[in-house]
Order: sequence, then structure tokens, then C-alpha cells
Amino acid sequence: MQKISPEQEEFLPHKSDGGKPPQFTDFEGKTSFGMSVFNLSNAIMGSGILGLSYAMSNTGIILFLILLTCIAVMSSYSVHLLLRSAGVVGIRAYEQLGKRAFGHPGKILAALVITMHNIGAMSSYLFIVKYELPLVIQAFLGLQHSSGEWFLNGNYLIIIVSILIILPLALMRQLGYLGYTSGFSLTCMVFFLISVIYKKFNIPCPFDGFTNHTAENISIDGECEAKYFTINQQTAYTVPILAFAFVCHPEVLPIYTELRNPTKRRMQAIANVSILGMFVMYLLTAIFGYLTFYLNTEAELLHTYSKVDPLDTLILCVRVAVLVAVTLTVPVVLFPIRRALLQLLFPDKPFHWVRHISIALCLLFVVNLLVICVPNIRDIFGIIGATSAPSLIFILPGLFYIRIVSSEPMNSRPKIQAACFTALGFIFMSMSMTFITLDWVYGENRSGGGH
Repeated sequence: MQKISPEQEEFLPHKSDGGKPPQFTDFEGKTSFGMSVFNLSNAIMGSGILGLSYAMSNTGIILFLILLTCIAVMSSYSVHLLLRSAGVVGIRAYEQLGKRAFGHPGKILAALVITMHNIGAMSSYLFIVKYELPLVIQAFLGLQHSSGEWFLNGNYLIIIVSILIILPLALMRQLGYLGYTSGFSLTCMVFFLISVIYKKFNIPCPFDGFTNHTAENISIDGECEAKYFTINQQTAYTVPILAFAFVCHPEVLPIYTELRNPTKRRMQAIANVSILGMFVMYLLTAIFGYLTFYLNTEAELLHTYSKVDPLDTLILCVRVAVLVAVTLTVPVVLFPIRRALLQLLFPDKPFHWVRHISIALCLLFVVNLLVICVPNIRDIFGIIGATSAPSLIFILPGLFYIRIVSSEPMNSRPKIQAACFTALGFIFMSMSMTFITLDWVYGENRSGGGH
């Protein structure tokens, strides 16, 4: 599905030599292949990784593997559709594709979907900071419970982190320089994965002999037995969680723009390497997290470990690593929102520092406000995972391809595939929204430690 055949290259033969100066941007691409893989992997990698073990506990190992594989392959195919559409018209921004396909309304729609999705993603990262950073400070001070000091208040801490760390990184002019922070934050996630694997062999199941938090669960039959295939009320959340975990599509085109020697084949290879790497990490994290806690797995995996030993040194280090990783990912996610807003509000204006800085400040203000005022992120997260994620992965790339690539008739195989892909996105969106709405209306079944 991913290989690019000669007939797919022929639309823009003059573009693929990479020696021609790019007309779509005000600078030459400087970012190397490896750094681009880092940037894209970091765009894929998000807070979703903490919920994957919980997703697996609600689907079983086999069903989870099937769903994860489908979403990964579809993400890769979706990048292929985006690159074909962008290559045909020589445009390398998601919103510009929207304009080319559907005029100004298309541009506005694409910008709104990207902005909604990324504000949701940024909120989820800052929620992790809000809940985990006080626990880290508490552990460093050796406190079993919060003493109510201001520096143990998550709301104050996210404002401090936003001003001192996120804002300076968000003010950089190019995404490429953030590759170094991306690399560091991916290293943190690899450390998280290694710790999850180590803890699997370190924590007995059932957890007798630890704290009494889980003592009441010991009597459950099959509590420490892996399920291969299971469906329950929470299974409805699995596909939105997985789709959310693979969204990187708004970042694909900016990274393509900044790539040295940009060709479709090279960018598709970057996307495939990034998606495959994340697939392996996601699968290992989900399996080992699930096989540690089985039925007791919570929606936020790190939270489950604190039930075993709140002051565990390794888990403390993992918390710090995850905090660093999500904090450094916020600026990478902020870039495409700013790009979308600039495209929307100032389409033909040259780069200006005042606009660059003020949009970053406004975005951080809005996201901080959301995270402080909304007591439970799960409802927002559910809506965003079931609306903007399928729009960015399935619906918009399919529609762009059908509208922009005019050299293929509508009844050709690639067009029919793209149409089916778009339809799948609509089905997925409506089903997810239906299940989540039913869960809100009928369920107090939103269990599992979601904050």
C-alpha cells in the first residue's frame, strides 16, 4: 500500500529532484532525515501512551493488536494521500490543501479541526503536569500526603511550567531546532517503556503484601489471567484512544517543508519509520502494563503504580521522565496551531515577531484556562478523540485527494480507495460519538481512575 509506483511520481517530475529551490517557504529545508523522524515520532507520541494498557484491558490482547495494526496502517496510508495531494499542487500546509480542494471554507474547516485537535492534545499534556508534578514534588519531600502548600497545587505549577519552559521553546522560529528536544523527550518515553517492562517482573499479582488499596480485589476470579478477546462498556473508548494516539497529520506537511531534499518518497519513508517505531513502543507498553495489573489497570497507567508504592524510586524517575516528555511536546504541537491561525487571519502577510509571539501567548493562556477550569479532562478528550482525530486521519486526507488529484478518473482504484477511506472516517466518527454519548447519558461506568 505504501510503495510509490512510477505513475504516482510522474505528476511533478521536476519537483522530485530536490535541487530546485522550494517556492512554498521563505527558507531552504535544513532538517535531516533522522531529525525529521524524531520530530514526527514526537508529534505522534503523546499522552495516549498512558491509556493504552487500560484500552487493552477492555479489548483483550488479540483484539487490541488487530485494532492497533489497522490504525497504524491507515495512518500511513493517510500520510500517503496527503503527500500525493500536496505534491500535485506544490503546497505544503494542511490548511492550504483545504483551500485548494474546497476554496476558503475548506481552509477554515481544516484550520478549525487542527486547532481543536491540538488544543485538546496540549490540554491533555498539561493535565498530566497538573496531576503528576505535585506527586513528584511530594515524593522528593518525602510526604505521603499533600500538605496543601502552594507549590503542591497543580494549577500554580502548570502556570509556572508554561511561562518558564513552554513559552521560550514555543517562540522559536522554526520547528527543526526542536528536534533536539524531541529526541530527548522520545528518550524519556523509551525509559518509561523499559520501566514498565521491568516492573512487570517485579510486582506480584495479586498485590498482597503491598498496601491495602487493592486488597479487596484479591478475591476476583481470573484477576491475574490475561484476556485475549473481551468486549465491555469501556471498549467503545478504545478506538478513539488509539486514533488519538496516532494523529500526526497536521505536522507532516510542515516537517516535509523543512526537510532537506524534500521528495514524496523520502517523506513517506520518514512517516513509515516514525509510525512503525511508535507502533512497537505502543504495543510493548500496552502489553507489559496490562500483564502487570490485568483487571486492575487504570486509565492512567502511572497512577496504577502509585497504588503499589507511592514513594517507589523507579516510578518517581518515570514520572519525571514523562513530565519532561509531555512538557517538551507542547511547543511541537503549538507550531501547527499557530501556522493554522496565521494562514486564517493573515494569509498573505510576511513573518512578523509580534504576531508570532502574541499567538503563542494567547494559545498558552487559553489552554491553561481550560486545564484549570475543567475538573475532568476525560469528557473533552473523548469528544476530541472521536471528532477531530477521524477528521484528520480519514476524512480530510481522503476528500483532499479526491478533489485535488484531477488526473485520475473518479472510478479509478486509488480514488475509490480514498472514497472508502473517507466513508470509514464518517462511520468511525458517528459510532464513537454515539457510544460516548450513550456512556454519558446512561453510564456511571466511567471508571478506571481517569482524572
